[in-house]
Amino acid sequence: QVQLVESGGGLVQPGGSLRLSCAASGSIFSINYMGWYRQTPGKERELVADITSGTTTYVESVKGRFTISRDNAKNTLYLQMNSLKPEDTAVYYCLFSSRYRNYWGQGTQVTVSS
Repeated sequence: QVQLVESGGGLVQPGGSLRLSCAASGSIFSINYMGWYRQTPGKERELVADITSGTTTYVESVKGRFTISRDNAKNTLYLQMNSLKPEDTAVYYCLFSSRYRNYWGQGTQVTVSS
């Protein structure tokens, strides 16, 4: 019933910035966890950053460069990505979790290249 729509991906040069958005449509409730994950060909989907009501966490490789945030009134999750590196290239997926199930976004491609 709930759909997550991602936007904001694209091609940027090393050192550039992007802001990813993940907006929930329809009725949504009892969401207690939100996160951003990324996946490259041949690799497992990996956690980049997540947020609860009181805590944010980041994978070591993005600390100081990425910031996760949310706008509860808009049911939207954001990932601000600064100082991008080629190793950040991946498909990025958002996740909203309730006690009973996970909701995944469709994925958005981020490519960092000269």
